[in-house]
Amino acid sequence: MKSEIGESRPRPRWKQWLVEKLDLNSQRHADIMQALQKINEKHILPDQTIGMLQGVLEYGNLVAQDIMIPRSQVDFIHTQDAFDVILRKVTESGHSRYPVLDNEHNRVLGILLAKDLLKYSGREQSFDLQQVLRPVLMIPESQRLPTLLDDFRNSGTHMAVVIDEYSSVAGIITFEDVLEQIVGEIDDEYDMADVEINHVKPQADGRYLVEASTPIAEVNEVLGTSFDTDEYDTIAGILIDELGKIPQQGEEVKLNGFVFRIIAGDNRRIALLEVEREPEDIAA
Repeated sequence: MKSEIGESRPRPRWKQWLVEKLDLNSQRHADIMQALQKINEKHILPDQTIGMLQGVLEYGNLVAQDIMIPRSQVDFIHTQDAFDVILRKVTESGHSRYPVLDNEHNRVLGILLAKDLLKYSGREQSFDLQQVLRPVLMIPESQRLPTLLDDFRNSGTHMAVVIDEYSSVAGIITFEDVLEQIVGEIDDEYDMADVEINHVKPQADGRYLVEASTPIAEVNEVLGTSFDTDEYDTIAGILIDELGKIPQQGEEVKLNGFVFRIIAGDNRRIALLEVEREPEDIAA
């Protein structure tokens, strides 16, 4: 039988938790982020959902400079490059699009798509770089990400060139870079290779590389620690609880005679830790 109109049904447990804990009228941004992390640790919502909620909260506060690929890491095509030089760069780097730089005037003239080179196969002598350039989206370092996402959608481009206060090229930013701030990591051609480890990996100097998602029981077994496994499931949860916030790259936490140093992560989560024993004179 269907419930009567106006009859209220009990909220699911996770919804009731959200109503009680996430008082958006009184809590600060940092408090909400920490509450979401606790939801994640208690497995009330899926990890992907928590990551997206945290990403949305941070997304509106970020600007292009925060996430751009700096100029030193960008593979440019130069206006004076011959077809064989361009083809070699594309083959070696494997990207799908390239900013074309005019060195004389230090400005980007447009974007070259690697697929546009295919039609010149066998007739390289007819290649004209100017004829295949796509329009380029130029943005300041201070451009907020929500505005940039609208620019990407309206222009139909997937790459923007970031300009500093002196009108010089500071770097580039892609459509995927912006989306990653909401949905999490998306592998693309400009991503650095991830550090591959198996949960807890001993190093030659006595240190350990530890994935932040490693179960506490496994950390206890390898390091000989005795962290409580009742409140949190992963070592990330222990560190966040100790600091009262999500620690940033470079921060350290001293617990159980060990120093936990964050070496990879972002404003939403910890990814990778470096762990070493405290010196005996300090630990004592």
